[in-house]
Amino acid sequence: MTNDIKVALVTGASAGIGRAVSVTFLKAGYKLVLTGRRADALDETIRLSGADAASALAHPCDITDPASVKALFAACKARFGRLDVIFNNAGVNAPGGVLLEDLSVEQWKAVVDTNLTGPFLCTQEAFRLMKSQTPQGGRIINNGSVSAHAPRPNSAPYTATKHAITGLTKATSLDGRKYNIACGQIDIGNALTDMARKMTTGVPQPDGSTRVEPVMDVQHVADAVLHMASLPLSANVLFMTVMASAMPFVGRG
Repeated sequence: MTNDIKVALVTGASAGIGRAVSVTFLKAGYKLVLTGRRADALDETIRLSGADAASALAHPCDITDPASVKALFAACKARFGRLDVIFNNAGVNAPGGVLLEDLSVEQWKAVVDTNLTGPFLCTQEAFRLMKSQTPQGGRIINNGSVSAHAPRPNSAPYTATKHAITGLTKATSLDGRKYNIACGQIDIGNALTDMARKMTTGVPQPDGSTRVEPVMDVQHVADAVLHMASLPLSANVLFMTVMASAMPFVGRG
């Protein structure tokens, strides 16, 4: 493995933003570990990229399970020898429309386990690998979402975890300095994926109405993540917001 070949790992790589980022990384020449719960969907992501079998490893993983995460990073090291970039992207939401006071503890924990504990476990294993490899270091990119700044109606678990990701990003950025590990966060608003397609027909607003919201091509997100990943470790995008320009994020209402 020559030093000019970069190895990346993407969680939630089977669909949506994770799939778009994975395809973009592979087309840019990265070696890539793709993870998610469904092996067939990960294989489809690789197929869509046109990458050869030597460039990509599909490794299903439950990021809420420490043993599964350890096995994921062991597989990355065994296949490619190192890790230069991880995109902590996988995330879930609680069922839509459920009022805060009606959420079950199980629904709350499911979101926290995936959106917060999962990235923490992956960050731990990334640290262990990145600090032990030669050359030392790497980059961790967290998917924060614009929910790291402002909530949507009935989104307490998702919004709370995304605010927490901001804290994890800052702590990781600080604690990674001694190992030459950089950490940044991308906050994404209204990228058009299958999950976000409902925005084109109408989503609930704070005033109780339902409105169509502007969306943007998910490729803009993938290009932004690639830019963050491509910087030398002497430079870091700590926070970046990429959003549909006219979405109701800044301002009132």
